[in-house]
Amino acid sequence: MALHTLVGINLTRLSPESLLSPAISKTRCSLAISDISTARETEPSTSSVYYLLAHKHRLSHDVASRAASVLNPLVPQEKYGSVLAFFVQMGFTKSQLEKILNVRPVLLAADLEETIKPKIKIFEDLGFSSEEIADIVSKEPMILHASLYNKIIPTLAWLKGMLGSNKKVARVLRDNGRLLLTNLEKHILPNIRLLMNHGMTEDDVAKLMYYYPRILLYKRETLIRCLDTKDKMGISWSSKMSVYAVGVICSMQNTSLERKLQDFQEILEFSNDEVIRTLERDPKLFCVSEDKMRKVKQILLGTGKYDTSSIAEYPKSLMFSIERRLKPRFEVLGMLESRGLIKEWPCLRYVCVVADEKFFNEYVEPYMSEIGEDYFGKRALDYKSETEVV
Repeated sequence: MALHTLVGINLTRLSPESLLSPAISKTRCSLAISDISTARETEPSTSSVYYLLAHKHRLSHDVASRAASVLNPLVPQEKYGSVLAFFVQMGFTKSQLEKILNVRPVLLAADLEETIKPKIKIFEDLGFSSEEIADIVSKEPMILHASLYNKIIPTLAWLKGMLGSNKKVARVLRDNGRLLLTNLEKHILPNIRLLMNHGMTEDDVAKLMYYYPRILLYKRETLIRCLDTKDKMGISWSSKMSVYAVGVICSMQNTSLERKLQDFQEILEFSNDEVIRTLERDPKLFCVSEDKMRKVKQILLGTGKYDTSSIAEYPKSLMFSIERRLKPRFEVLGMLESRGLIKEWPCLRYVCVVADEKFFNEYVEPYMSEIGEDYFGKRALDYKSETEVV
């Protein structure tokens, strides 16, 4: 289905008339200036606002002090209290409330009925759970001051149409709630068209948006530069990982990307083709630090069994923990070889990926009497299998 058709259908289904109950006013609401004091004669820690937040609602001293320094203490506390009570009723946790008030304390001065509740109701009408709503709003409180009809409704409609489920939309908005603060027609859709004109399918766009939502907010010239870099590197859209490669390229500044390419070539001695192949197969490897590259190279060369070509054959070896995975297993293999118990070492990939139990059964248990249970108990067992980027 064409992109513009998909958006049109969703905007029709999710028009204000179909989503909002008649009880909710369509009047554009803004924060009352009178609710924010521009001068303070009362110390924040002794004000009624501070007392409400710190003592009644048990929020932290820092958060309560910051809010008290911004909000007008002469405003009836019932106003601020009603907003807090609504959030608590919605299932917002204490930490989420503190996050909101630390970023945007003036939200307590907003009109509950005209500004806050209509935004929350849109999410509820679309089927978002209270937990999802709390997660999204606490990550980007400005959403509750965004235009309901110009930004929130059309963007939510489009996101749900593209991603297909509330769970996916919630994840994207938790990562980047600014999508709901941006004009869909003027900024987001032009970027989508640019991506598709460069060869992306709608499925590719949905995948990119899911894992790298910030890219949709880039300036047009920045996005063009990223796509040009992808083309110059020879990365084909036919590659299953091409979308992730574009995401990594876009998430790095030009100089950072150039430096990372240099690191692979200078530290790990990769050829240009090997660097491109690495980016195509597993773009996350471009998140590995220069220091981690040097340490992995050092420990591999130290075995006398592996070299940089081993890393080129299995570059994901850079992602594994040195202390919890590589080093202890190399120690075991080295000891076995020094005592003539094994003739050759397994390939690097095997050392990295084999489960602890299998490594134990093959390289530890058969040699308990020769090496000693205590040594292996400390070094070869119970190492976590997950990888680690440093």
